[in-house]
Amino acid sequence: MQQTSVEIRETLVTVRDYIRWGASRFAEAQLFHGHGTASALDDAAALILHSLHLPYNLSDSYFSACLTYAERDKVIALIEQRITTRMPSAYLMREAIFAGLPFYVDERVLVPRSPIAELISSQFDPWVEPEQVQHILDLCTGSACIAIACAYAFPAAMVDAVDLSQDALAVAKINVAKHELEEQLSLYHSDLFSALPAQKYDVIVSNPPYVAISEWEQLPAEFHAEPEMGFTGGETGLDLVIKILVAAADYLAEKGVLIVEVGSSAETLQTQFPDVPFYWLDFERGGDGVFLLTAEQVLAFNELFKRALD
Repeated sequence: MQQTSVEIRETLVTVRDYIRWGASRFAEAQLFHGHGTASALDDAAALILHSLHLPYNLSDSYFSACLTYAERDKVIALIEQRITTRMPSAYLMREAIFAGLPFYVDERVLVPRSPIAELISSQFDPWVEPEQVQHILDLCTGSACIAIACAYAFPAAMVDAVDLSQDALAVAKINVAKHELEEQLSLYHSDLFSALPAQKYDVIVSNPPYVAISEWEQLPAEFHAEPEMGFTGGETGLDLVIKILVAAADYLAEKGVLIVEVGSSAETLQTQFPDVPFYWLDFERGGDGVFLLTAEQVLAFNELFKRALD
């Protein structure tokens, strides 16, 4: 028989107790963990520490600290909410960490989790000269996590961020203000490049919707708590990706680079364009399905990309 909340709070006392109990409950409920956490233990720890206003790198000595009854009730309610709603913990916390930076998130945007964070942290080394980067474009910006991380990595560069969703842009605006980047980062309501001013970019980066509809339908419930608009890219998953490949030729600087995450559609993309030398990037911290093309390559294969739209 499952314990009542009152029984739980009388039995469990410390931070460690509740993280262990939360992880057990998550494992028992067979939750999916892939929205910034990799396991039931990580998920429980993140949710509980955040609810207690404690840092994620909390010293071991604090895990033996006793929770007040009010704190215990709050933690128990959050653990149960995570299980019953199957919402990613980031939505319950209204926060996600990306590239070491905190971002406000809610159900209007995908939870930030792209491996592109690792590229930004290394200033896209060795593909660009950081001091030469003056203009960066983030397509399908969502919460603006990629754009804002780029602004931190390239403080002398101007960053433009685009999304078709007004809801997503509302969240992005919150994050731009949170990081006080209004002078460096501009938000555009645009269908990819359509509403952008004439500008050549040294870096165009995008994590667009790239999941095939049939694949999206089979994803765990946590993914269906996120906006479908941020996921699905048509029958093959590549509808927006191909549009980006076509239009990027007009917006890349001479020595610019295009970096796009296509995730599970990587094989489909490479099969459709077998002669295109997509450079598939490797990540030390995990993740795949991100390609890079130089401006020269984007121009060289532009007619091929255009034919794919017909």
